[in-house]
Amino acid sequence: MSVKGILYPTHVPLNLLQKSTVAIFSSIGALISPERADLVASVAETTGTGALQQLRDRMRKDSEGQRVLEDRPRITNATMALCSDLPKDTFGGAYLKFMRERNFEADDRPPVRFVDDEELAYVLTRMREVHDFWHVMFGCNTDVLGELAIKSLEFVQTGVPMTGLAVLGAQYRLSTKDRELLRRFYMPWAYRAGCRAKDLLSIYYEEHLQMTLVDFRQAVRVIPAPMQQ
Repeated sequence: MSVKGILYPTHVPLNLLQKSTVAIFSSIGALISPERADLVASVAETTGTGALQQLRDRMRKDSEGQRVLEDRPRITNATMALCSDLPKDTFGGAYLKFMRERNFEADDRPPVRFVDDEELAYVLTRMREVHDFWHVMFGCNTDVLGELAIKSLEFVQTGVPMTGLAVLGAQYRLSTKDRELLRRFYMPWAYRAGCRAKDLLSIYYEEHLQMTLVDFRQAVRVIPAPMQQ
């Protein structure tokens, strides 16, 4: 089983056996400790190649998505800094408020390591980096219920297996009431919202930060999440 060479700075090339081993043990670990971002990331990288190819192909067919692939913009702390002068009712202003209230840093996302294609590695990187944008757009909290709601929507939009695994595996962390809310309200919402919204990876978010959040939601056909109780 040969191993391909290094394709991008953070790439860790693995042969099939090594990748299968990482996928199995990372999946088990992620189910036990879904808060472990490194394990969740490894699952996505070792099981999501087919879904990432489909996402890349969709982006290529969309004019805005194609520009994202060509330019490869990154969401970093510098992006947050660009939002600091924007009004609070703008998409960028709402994003900055969301990040500051939670002491989040845009640079904290784990790098992609195990994807054996440079362009697909960028697609997954982009998916990770726009995750907080989706929280803002759809109005989901960052508690367990809110995260699983967004993961449900991610699965509808992207088909990446890790997102579905996260929803199935982390439900035990919810109270009985919240588990019922997820199944009765948030998962049906995620299906409707995910099907109605524009392809979320084909949005050049950096070009829309100055739009009001209301106008941006309308432009990309967002259905906000049900209010959490």
